[in-house]
Amino acid sequence: MSSRNWHTLVLYAALFAVAAFALNWFEYGHLTGKFGTDAYIAFLALAFISLGVWVGNRLTRKAAPQGFERNHAALRSLKISDRELEVLEAIASGKTNKEIARALDISPNTIKTHVASLFSKLEVDRRMRAIEKAKSLQLIA
Repeated sequence: MSSRNWHTLVLYAALFAVAAFALNWFEYGHLTGKFGTDAYIAFLALAFISLGVWVGNRLTRKAAPQGFERNHAALRSLKISDRELEVLEAIASGKTNKEIARALDISPNTIKTHVASLFSKLEVDRRMRAIEKAKSLQLIA
């Protein structure tokens, strides 16, 4: 076992020991009447919320992005223009049509036209599906 694994094991063991001690201390305090039921339940809730956040963070951690290389062949075959690609990237960043129009200094109706064209070219009917398909085709990062 490498030294990094040992450090991790010791860290988790120490955290587990501290958590077990705190739980026993709160349980003792609750049984002796030092802490009310509300404090005991609040401590347990805090412990489980913390554990849930930590586990969720560990399970959903994404790998560091590698160098993104745009699929220019797919862009050509789908006939997606440079302006449509700009609109698609703005959609992926979560911007509304009005925000995109302001950023690109064009009319919101023009944005609607670009979005409709993108939906047709990507064969999708929603913004999220357009983003998913564009990412799967490596059109956007």
